[in-house]
Amino acid sequence: MSKLEQTEFLRLLDVTENFEVLECYRLLCPMPVIKTQNKLKDMHVGEYLKVICTDPGTMADIPTWSRINDITVIGFAELDDHTIQFLLRK
Repeated sequence: MSKLEQTEFLRLLDVTENFEVLECYRLLCPMPVIKTQNKLKDMHVGEYLKVICTDPGTMADIPTWSRINDITVIGFAELDDHTIQFLLRK
């Protein structure tokens, strides 16, 4: 999925039943991707992960990594609080 508007993304989070949260504040490449990878290793297929980042490079890095590793990007958005947030499904 592509980048969403903030309201669309927040609505998506509201309808998603259950998700874990991974905070990657102030981490630069490649750490958000590495932490996402490590967190998903501990999760079951079908579970959701919300990743919160501040590095603008993650808007390309996480979707690319997800595509290579067969992780579904449900959506992502750049929010008013200057974070980039992703909703992933393993």
